[in-house]
Amino acid sequence: MNANTPRILVVDDEPDIRRLVCEILEDEGYQVAMAENASEARAQRSSSLPDLILLDIWMPDTDGITLLKEWVAEDAGLCPVIMMSGHGSVEAAVEATRLGAYDFLEKPLSLAKLLLIVERALEASHLQIENAGLKQQLTVDIEPVGKSATVARTKDQLKRLAQHDARVLFVGEAGVGKELYARYLHHNSAHRNGPFVDVSVGSIAPENSAVEFFGKEDGGKIYPGLLERAHKGTLFLGEIGGMDQETQLRLLSALESSSFLRVGGSEAVRVDVRVVSATRTGLDELVRAGRFRQDLYYLLNEVTLTIPSLREHSEDVPALLSFYVDYFVTHEKLSFRKFSMAAQNFLRNYSWRGNVRELKNLVQRLMILGVGEDIELDEVKSALGTGVADIVLSSSVPEFYNLPLKEARDHFEKAYLEYHFEKTGGSVAKLASAVGMERTHLYRKLHSLNIKL
Repeated sequence: MNANTPRILVVDDEPDIRRLVCEILEDEGYQVAMAENASEARAQRSSSLPDLILLDIWMPDTDGITLLKEWVAEDAGLCPVIMMSGHGSVEAAVEATRLGAYDFLEKPLSLAKLLLIVERALEASHLQIENAGLKQQLTVDIEPVGKSATVARTKDQLKRLAQHDARVLFVGEAGVGKELYARYLHHNSAHRNGPFVDVSVGSIAPENSAVEFFGKEDGGKIYPGLLERAHKGTLFLGEIGGMDQETQLRLLSALESSSFLRVGGSEAVRVDVRVVSATRTGLDELVRAGRFRQDLYYLLNEVTLTIPSLREHSEDVPALLSFYVDYFVTHEKLSFRKFSMAAQNFLRNYSWRGNVRELKNLVQRLMILGVGEDIELDEVKSALGTGVADIVLSSSVPEFYNLPLKEARDHFEKAYLEYHFEKTGGSVAKLASAVGMERTHLYRKLHSLNIKL
C-alpha cells in the first residue's frame, strides 16, 4: 500500500463494531489498525503513528475522554480524534470538543456520516500540516541566492533529485549553505508539505544521542525523537561524521527497516521520512579510519552532491550582501545599512574562507555594531581584519546599545561566537579553547543563540 495512504486507528471494546468500521474504512482505501482498550490504543498509536483516531468513550480500563486528555497533554500536534459513544450526551460531546476532539459520533453509527466526517477530518489535518509548512517557509528562506551558472546548475540538479527518494549526501566546505540546499531539495520534493527537521549531529552529546534521535518512553509517556518529528517530511543530519558508533548502528537499522524502538520502548515505531545528510570532510576517510560505518556510509550516500564554495561564484557576492541586509532588517528589526560600491567590489575579491556563513555573519556584525546608513570600505576592512572588538571601539553609539540588556548581550555573544567560530574553521573543540568555555556549556550556548554548526 502507498506510504501516503492515510492511517486510521479504531479504538472500541465492542469487537463487532471494530470489525465493521475496519472493513468499511479498508474498502475506502484507508490503512486501518484496531485496539480494544486504552492500553492497546496507547501501543498502537505509538507504533502505527495514525493520521486519524476513532475513539470510543466507554471502555473497560480507561475511558476515551481520559485517554484523549492524556494524549493532548503529551502531544500538541495530536492527529484528529473523532469520539464515538453508544450513550451519547450533550455533556460528553461538549467535553470531548473542549479537549480538542475533531467531532463526535453517536452509535449506532451512520456509515455515510462516518465516512464524511473521516474525510473532512483528514482534509483539515492535511491543511493544518500544509499551513505549518508554509509558516515554516515564511521564516526560513529556501531559495539559494545567486544567478551565477554555478548556483543555477546546483539548483537544477536538486530539482531533478527532488523527484526521487534517493538519500543525498551534501559535501562542501564549512559555511557553504548545505542546510539551505537541503531545504531547497525538500521544498521541491513530494515531502514538501511535511516538516523539515535539521540537526547538527556534532552538537549532540553522545550520551544523549539515542534519545535525541529515537525518542523515549518513560512512565507511559512518549517523548518523540528526531525521526518521529520528521515523519512524512525530511530529516537533515548536519556534519554526519560526528555521530557516535552506537547511534550509527541504530540509525542503520532504522533506515533499513523504516522502523525503530524508542529508548525504553518495546513496540516498533514506523516512519516515512527522507534522510539527507551533510559533511565538510570526506566520510570515506572516516570509514577508512574506522570512525564511521561503511554500511551506513553507502546507505546515506546514494547520491553525492558537492556544494560549491563562495570563491567559485564570487559574482553572487553583491546579491548575497543585499539579501542579508534585507533579511536582518526584516527578521531582527535592525536598522537598514547599504554597502558602498567600493566595499562590494572589495568583497567580491575577498577569499571567504567561511563562505556564505562568513558573509552573513559579517553583514550581521556590521548592522549590529556599526553606525550610519552607508557601509564604507574602511569599515569592512576593519571588521574583517580585527573583528568585533575594534568595531565596538570605533563606533560611538553602536546600534545594539539601544536594546534591552539581555537582547544586547545576546546580539553581542552571537556575533562574538560566530566570529571566533569562523576563525577556528568550524571546530567546536577549538572554539571552546579560543573563548575559554567548557564544551558542554558551549554546546548549550550555541543552541540557545541558534548558531548552526
